[in-house]
Amino acid sequence: MAKGVMHIQWYATVGRGDMFVDGVVQMAAPAALSHGATRYAVHRSRDDRYRILQQVWFDSKEDWYRYWEGPEMREFRARFSGKYQVPITYVWHDEYAAEELPQEADDQPSAPEPVPAAGV
Repeated sequence: MAKGVMHIQWYATVGRGDMFVDGVVQMAAPAALSHGATRYAVHRSRDDRYRILQQVWFDSKEDWYRYWEGPEMREFRARFSGKYQVPITYVWHDEYAAEELPQEADDQPSAPEPVPAAGV
């Protein structure tokens, strides 16, 4: 199977958006790394604060299912039951291209300003 990224569409129940997104960030998303995920990301809509998108990158769908049906995610879904809407929708996407610009370290000194030559 192709490498890909699973998009999990969570939707928090009324009044529980902050608490639920914190749970996804602290409990659900990091657990994927122990099941073969190579990366994860959690996004929250600015237009609809109850809509949370969790993305998890896996080499295979089998790894995804081990994560989704594993003890950490069963515990997460039980602990947060009633804090998100059911059904939970998720879709596998094949990744064809990705690129990032390198991040500059904040602690590196900036390049010195050029000093004009004397008499110029």
